[in-house]
Amino acid sequence: MPRPLWSGAVSFGLVTVPIKLENATEKHDVSLRQVHVEDGGRIRYRKTCDIDGQVLTEDEIGKGYEISKDHVIPITDEDLAEMPLPTAKAIEIVAFIDRSSVDAVQYGAGSYYLTADGPVAAKPYVLLRKALERNEKVAVAKFALRGRERLGLLRPLGDALLLSGLHWADEIRSSEEITPPATELNDDEIDGALELMETMTVASLTDLDVTDHYTEALHEVIEAKAEHRPPKPAEGEEKEAAPVVDLMAALEKSVADARERRGDTAGSGEATVHEMPAKPKKKTAAKKATAKKTAAKKTAAKKTTRRKTA
Repeated sequence: MPRPLWSGAVSFGLVTVPIKLENATEKHDVSLRQVHVEDGGRIRYRKTCDIDGQVLTEDEIGKGYEISKDHVIPITDEDLAEMPLPTAKAIEIVAFIDRSSVDAVQYGAGSYYLTADGPVAAKPYVLLRKALERNEKVAVAKFALRGRERLGLLRPLGDALLLSGLHWADEIRSSEEITPPATELNDDEIDGALELMETMTVASLTDLDVTDHYTEALHEVIEAKAEHRPPKPAEGEEKEAAPVVDLMAALEKSVADARERRGDTAGSGEATVHEMPAKPKKKTAAKKATAKKTAAKKTAAKKTTRRKTA
């Protein structure tokens, strides 16, 4: 079991749910050490006191706030624990909103599972989870963690409650400074992009077959070095980004490739993204109508001539 990061309670109106906070994700990164290139010796970082030069252990290191170069106010863990902050020991739910109203850019670092702290907490914990499931809302919450107050989104995930960190509004940059200039697109290009998106659509992330090829390749390099052999060549061909000259041709080729990867036999051969011949059809119909009117006039004229002759 992972070690809880924080313990306290979820404040839901007058309902309090004792909980513990645990990491919802884990990293599988390959850790590389820094070494001296000449002799392979490990590079170590030592924390020293700039007054007496003594090398310190973690137990001997505290926190402090620097007012000036020669004046630092010490701040202890007890000082932080006793801060006059409502969220210091509670996750405070401040509102409920539709999940669709939260843009992905607002999600910050960190997702945490909330676990019920003891048998007494089980009932209010399940009550909050089922209430969120029933009305399809998510809870906006404030909480304090790792030296700062944070904003989060509380929602059900399976039979558990998940708290995802959010950025504060003033932490999100405006996108106006990086948007491209006004660009014209025709309907065929948009339809081609939509068809490509439809071809590449899956039901959910769990249905997506993706692999961390970088970590696999790094493991291969390490194993090859240990066995004094060259690493195995990469499977498949390396794709190079080519400049887009003909957007429609690129979309057609992309749709065909996506269908081939999915084994869609109906999509074999040429792609089905084509320009719509709407205007030529209208002209042909107009020509047929004009021809019919001309023929009718000629027939009427012949009948009139015959009557006069008679």
